[in-house]
Amino acid sequence: MAQLSPRTLFWGPTLIWASTWHVILYQLASGVPVLNSVAWRFAIAALLLVGLARMRGESLRMPASAHGLMLATGIVQYSGNYFSVYEAERHIPTGLVAVLFCLMVFGNALSGRLFFGQSVTRRFLLSASGGVLGVVMIFWPEIAATGARPSAALGLGLGLLAVLAACIGNVLTLTLTRRGLALVPVLAWSMGYGAVFLILMSLLSGQGLHFDWHAPYVLSLLYLAVFGSVIAFVLYFKLAQLQGPARAALTGVVIPVIALVISAALEGWVPTVLSVSGMALCLVSIYMATKRR
Repeated sequence: MAQLSPRTLFWGPTLIWASTWHVILYQLASGVPVLNSVAWRFAIAALLLVGLARMRGESLRMPASAHGLMLATGIVQYSGNYFSVYEAERHIPTGLVAVLFCLMVFGNALSGRLFFGQSVTRRFLLSASGGVLGVVMIFWPEIAATGARPSAALGLGLGLLAVLAACIGNVLTLTLTRRGLALVPVLAWSMGYGAVFLILMSLLSGQGLHFDWHAPYVLSLLYLAVFGSVIAFVLYFKLAQLQGPARAALTGVVIPVIALVISAALEGWVPTVLSVSGMALCLVSIYMATKRR
């Protein structure tokens, strides 16, 4: 995938993850516990990544020291992050969760500076701030009503925890690849560890193991595993390797815009003047953040 352009590496995961907002609804409607659904998603993705690594002639053998970091990545990135997102959405609007994830731009910029010596320009930070403001405008009605929810503080805390977990997961994965380890095997082990951890949590919590064999659940699960996990994460981390974690996190600013376009087409969402203005501000800000001097 070294021949893919930065534009492809950016828009690939952006378009895929924007579509997963709608696809996840089929998972939630099934009645299968969240711990199980996320576990099946990353278990399938891990197996597919193993096959992809074999096709590419990449060894799955890793140094013992790497397994500790991959286990941590699985627990933080593919367990804690996703579980916290699903749980946060039970207490606060999805729009506020989207705004929180926009903050990854600044978290990744800080971690890139601290751990990898990658600086970002003032123009980038200002443009990213404009993008976050645009997302706030899009979801303002939902955000304004958050205070009326009795468990809003819990949801906000879970959302921030998810963002922190995602930023830490970025650092761990890039640390492993900077040691010369191939990305696909690293993701295979990390997602596999994450799936096992989620299954153990399901068993220890008494939820057990559940599955839904109806077509909407199975097809949405396969989409989330193949596109939302394997393809999207490989492209995303290729972009992070090439241009830095802060630039890669800009995908999180564009995703809500595209997700709402999909929602308008499939779920009957009706845009307002404020939301359309926010979308425009997001897109202009991303253009300013990514254009060459």
